[in-house]
Amino acid sequence: MADLNRTVLYDLHIELGGKMVPFAGYEMPVQYPMGVMKEHLFTRRHAGLFDVSHMGQILLSAKSGSVEDAALALERLVPVDILGLKEGRQRYAMFTNDDGGIMDDLMVANRGDHLFLVVNAACKDQDFAHLKAHLGDECDIGMVGDRALVALQGPDAEKALARLVPDVSEMRFMDVGIRHWDTAELWISRSGYTGEDGFEISVPNKFAEAFARTLLAMEEVAPIGLGARDSLRLEAGMCLYGHDIDTATSPVEGNVTWAIQKARRAGGAREGGFPGAERILKELADGPARRRVGLRPEGRAPMREGTEVYAGPEGGQPIGTVTSGGFGPSIEAPMAMAYLPADLREGAVVYGEVRGKRLPAVIASMPFQPNQYKR
Repeated sequence: MADLNRTVLYDLHIELGGKMVPFAGYEMPVQYPMGVMKEHLFTRRHAGLFDVSHMGQILLSAKSGSVEDAALALERLVPVDILGLKEGRQRYAMFTNDDGGIMDDLMVANRGDHLFLVVNAACKDQDFAHLKAHLGDECDIGMVGDRALVALQGPDAEKALARLVPDVSEMRFMDVGIRHWDTAELWISRSGYTGEDGFEISVPNKFAEAFARTLLAMEEVAPIGLGARDSLRLEAGMCLYGHDIDTATSPVEGNVTWAIQKARRAGGAREGGFPGAERILKELADGPARRRVGLRPEGRAPMREGTEVYAGPEGGQPIGTVTSGGFGPSIEAPMAMAYLPADLREGAVVYGEVRGKRLPAVIASMPFQPNQYKR
């Protein structure tokens, strides 16, 4: 792993017994001595602290100084209503390509006079180049290089963070704000990737370890690795970029159309105008041929990524493929996501081929585990 990057919290992960693995160009902890199952359940019951410093943090401002101009510029690259995003609020978005596929998914926050974007680690350099190529003439775009990013997730997250930053208890789901701890400026959003209440906190590198240690000293906070992060997000029905959505899947196929607001749809105030609009608006109107759905396999055997799915217990060609799958510690059962023909409805039974045997699975609603956001 000599050629991999390390986050500013690397030494802390080693000290805590983190098992390090390659992920998106970084050495990241997949688990700690507690183990994936216990880390998952601890997060659901208390609060887990995740290092997500490998993610990209990007500042975007219009050279005119107007956040409205920055929003309108960004709308040329995403099918999302950025202009309608109020100051102090955040929204999920995706970069689309000319074919209507998803280049990356991201979070966009309105911070008054500029936008703050958080993008996926594996895509951050590509995303930055994409923004510069298309918006560089009218916007100042900067990759943040001196800040760590941590996520504090779980029902005790508010209690823990409020000891350090008391007024975070006033924030609601998808609120963003700048707060202070010690002499550090914290960029906080009330959001996350687990389905639980919680926060994502951007902290200057020089304060990151002290901030993490202060949280970890609290009895309701434990370090959590990538393994539990994956099972938590899967129970929450959330996509993992490069697996459940990618450049070949549209937002409609990916079942994330809730993120495309009325203003950008047919008949809306700013209809289309984003890459792949023709395909995406057509699929919104007519429906896609396939769609991402949830699966609840019967029995205990998980259906992992790559499992082929069939309409019947024998014969025939595959009708789809599992894109994420595993065992859900909170639901105490296997769960999966797959792309299947769009005319298959919830409750229909399909069959995944596991170790040469076709096992039944029911098309199920997501999330598999109810979300616990503070609205």
